[in-house]
Amino acid sequence: MLLVCGTILAGSVTAAAAADCEVKLRSADTHPDGYPTVAAVRWMGDQVKERTQGRVCVEVFPASALGEEKDSIEQTQFGVIDMVRASFGPFNNLVPETQIVSLPYIFRSAQHMYNVMDGPIGDQIAEGFAQHDLIVLGYYDGGARSFYNGERPINKIEDLKGMKFRVMQSDVFVDMMAAFGANATPMPYGEVYSAIQTGVIDGAENNPASYDTSGHFEVAKYYTLDEHLIMPEVLAVSKVTWDKLSPEDQAVLKAAGKESVTVMRDLWAKKIAESEASVEKAGSQIVRGIDKKPFIDAMEPVYAKYVTTPEAKDMVEKIRATE
Repeated sequence: MLLVCGTILAGSVTAAAAADCEVKLRSADTHPDGYPTVAAVRWMGDQVKERTQGRVCVEVFPASALGEEKDSIEQTQFGVIDMVRASFGPFNNLVPETQIVSLPYIFRSAQHMYNVMDGPIGDQIAEGFAQHDLIVLGYYDGGARSFYNGERPINKIEDLKGMKFRVMQSDVFVDMMAAFGANATPMPYGEVYSAIQTGVIDGAENNPASYDTSGHFEVAKYYTLDEHLIMPEVLAVSKVTWDKLSPEDQAVLKAAGKESVTVMRDLWAKKIAESEASVEKAGSQIVRGIDKKPFIDAMEPVYAKYVTTPEAKDMVEKIRATE
């Protein structure tokens, strides 16, 4: 929550301790300290503190310290937590606009996703978040999500048949797995390691950095770069918190949040390369260069289910037309 904690002493910004900030903003993240999203929000916090002469501080709580993603999103909506960095997946049932950009293979590349989210479509989606008391500060890169498991390498779509994979709590993800011929098991991110280890599920799907930093490679050594989802993520502030800030501080937070997007994306590119090398060194088998066409073709019923309204069809057309 937004906290008022005294008057800052005169002096340099660097000399102002966190306890002396007039306003403390708590920001939640499920990823561990040092992860690109965490580092980018910390960078943003440094910028906010400097630009407000130490009056406003951002405290980042990584590794689900403030709760799993779904819980931290809800707490941010109510203003219990001030900010949250979260994937689009958990928003699919809350903010309909996020469903379209969460569709499998909707983006051709990471750069295509950046061009879409940084333009008018991103602004349109931000309006959807605002209706649920979340003010978008920027869109981060959630990476290309791919399958990993402890049973066998996935070389073709038929290899997925009958396997149990953890997915985020999203109807789109559940339907995607069914179209692949696999079984979806929604569960919190923090439960995945033990679920694979004990055989509750065969595997999960995520980007290389998460596969690495979560330690999931220890229990699921087969990783296939099918890249079925190039997923945006959102950095958002609670409207409850936002409305308590002065217009000047709102402008500072908005600007620093937008600038942190570039910081995050640069860190992300480096992290992906490091993670792939790290897990391979640890014994993981990364399957590259698969034929994606059968995977893409299998998504036809998913698009038929979620792209039904004129607005949704228009958004898909605009995304595909974006260079």
